[in-house]
Amino acid sequence: MNMIDTEEKLPYCFGKLDEVFPPGEDGLRHTPEPCMVCLYKTRCLRSAMEGADGLSVREEKLERAYEAGMIGFLGRWSRKKTLHKQKKKKE
Repeated sequence: MNMIDTEEKLPYCFGKLDEVFPPGEDGLRHTPEPCMVCLYKTRCLRSAMEGADGLSVREEKLERAYEAGMIGFLGRWSRKKTLHKQKKKKE
């Protein structure tokens, strides 16, 4: 089977970050139960995280680390700058 055949059979939600890794009530992202049994879950989540939305998730994580005191102001600033540059490239 070639790659074209495989991609045509992917579920409708494949790679859609808010479908496969939505924010929960606690403010953190969780994988929904239906995704846990999906054959494509790892590839799907990787695909979702490779896009611009994935960079937003990394920003969320960075903000939580800063608020928790796990990273300082300069470290946060530097990483946000890098993420911003990566977002510009993807656009």
